[in-house]
Amino acid sequence: MKWSFVGKWIAGGFGLTLLLMGAISLASYKNITQLIESVDRVQHTYEALNTLADFYSTMTVAESGRRGYIFSGSEQELKRHQIALDDMQSEMRTLQQQMSGSLIQQQRWKSLNSLVAQRLILFRQSIALYQKDKSAVQTQALITDRSVKLRGEIQTVLAEIKAEEEQLLRIWIDQSRSSIHYRVLIEVISTFLSFAIIAGVYFTIYNQGVQRQKFETLQRNLAQEKELASLKVRLFSMISHEFRTPLSVILASSQLLEEILQDTVEKTQLRNLYRIQSSAKLMNQLLTDILTLTRAEAGKLEYKLEPLDVEGFCLNLVEDMQFCSLTQHTIRFISEGHCTRANMDEKMLYSILGNLLLNAIKYSPEGGNIYLVLRCEPEATVFQIKDEGIGIPDQDIQKIYEPFYRGQNVDNIVGTGLGLAVVKKCLDLHQGEISVESKVGAGTTFTIRIPR
Repeated sequence: MKWSFVGKWIAGGFGLTLLLMGAISLASYKNITQLIESVDRVQHTYEALNTLADFYSTMTVAESGRRGYIFSGSEQELKRHQIALDDMQSEMRTLQQQMSGSLIQQQRWKSLNSLVAQRLILFRQSIALYQKDKSAVQTQALITDRSVKLRGEIQTVLAEIKAEEEQLLRIWIDQSRSSIHYRVLIEVISTFLSFAIIAGVYFTIYNQGVQRQKFETLQRNLAQEKELASLKVRLFSMISHEFRTPLSVILASSQLLEEILQDTVEKTQLRNLYRIQSSAKLMNQLLTDILTLTRAEAGKLEYKLEPLDVEGFCLNLVEDMQFCSLTQHTIRFISEGHCTRANMDEKMLYSILGNLLLNAIKYSPEGGNIYLVLRCEPEATVFQIKDEGIGIPDQDIQKIYEPFYRGQNVDNIVGTGLGLAVVKKCLDLHQGEISVESKVGAGTTFTIRIPR
């Protein structure tokens, strides 16, 4: 009689468990379907935001290539300009497909397409004018002014498009969060009820059930941790892109104000504008470094090898650093031997050498000399950045590549401690090596070796 009672309990518990699991499975299926749709929408909108950022970057490269060609007559700069134009057209087509289909977004797209077409016409006019008459400086300046004005209008339209897409992104993320919370609630309820049934029906095998529950809980927690880590990367990327827009507006506005006032006021009165520009650039560099580190740790840092004229690249980099620096440092470029092309990722190389040069400027005395040395060996391309700055103490050298770590002798010099960590991550993708020689108070030399 006793075993018959137990048998009934087992049969009833088994049937109740099947019924409960069926209801939970149906609810989970509907929830997962909604979650997949929300995630797809989030991914689609996020890709549109990335394309917006890439388009603006490519447009900047195209302008840089045009100016480089007009200033130096380098065919390499012209080629870089043409490649950027092709990329712009490709990204415009991609953006048109990725944007939401609302009427106002379609109107913004038409406006953007018109402005970009006008700017491309100015690019072609500028290059054609240079090839016809290299001395037409005044006409080139007028074309450049019109191009800058169009760039501002394009930035405005891009900001409006981005704001709309970001609003959609927040809606999809809220829906995803609601689905996740609902699924967690289902799992908690199902876990509790399943445990109660198992505890009542299978009391004789209680210990085995407890161990199994612990194992399932561990698996679930591990899956949730992975999911949260992925959401963290995506969320931080989104936040970084949201910060870039106001920073770009601040920087562009201050630069425009400087251009307007520089002929009417003394340089000492523009000091606050320089501080605004410096702070905006520092914040933008901080976001770039953190985003680079986050993507590198998640294995999502893009890496594309292309043939690169390293000597021309170094000359352009030195010019950019010298132009952007508000101090009186002199950056000297030295090329040892004949350096041909090398397969490298141009953006990562810019990040590597740019961070090292910025550090050299930051930690060197006013008026000090900074050297960028290029040496091409049969097996590797070697870069050296030398300064006459404060140096690095021996006890700090082993830790300088750790994120947020700063030397003990930096005093009140502003910095984040991320530059060398970014350099190390980018070098790892190139399978390169970095070494440092430093003497406190005498200067520092960083040596970069990238296999050819």
